[in-house]
Amino acid sequence: MALLDEEIAAFEEMRKKLEAEHLGKWALIHDRALVGAFDTFDAAGREATRRFGRGPYLIRQVGASQPTLGASVLFQPV
Repeated sequence: MALLDEEIAAFEEMRKKLEAEHLGKWALIHDRALVGAFDTFDAAGREATRRFGRGPYLIRQVGASQPTLGASVLFQPV
């Protein structure tokens, strides 16, 4: 969980810039860096799994309130 905590911290550090440049997009964060901003969660998830497998990585919608998720959430493309 520590690695995911680092991704969340990185998102928080870049929040203002993300909100100024990518409001409403889905940000993909990996290794404390913005990988990209995507129009849909599905697009972000597909890119994340293609590049990083099972993670860890963070996908969060820019400008949305912080989600409450279960202990483990895995993106499953359809």
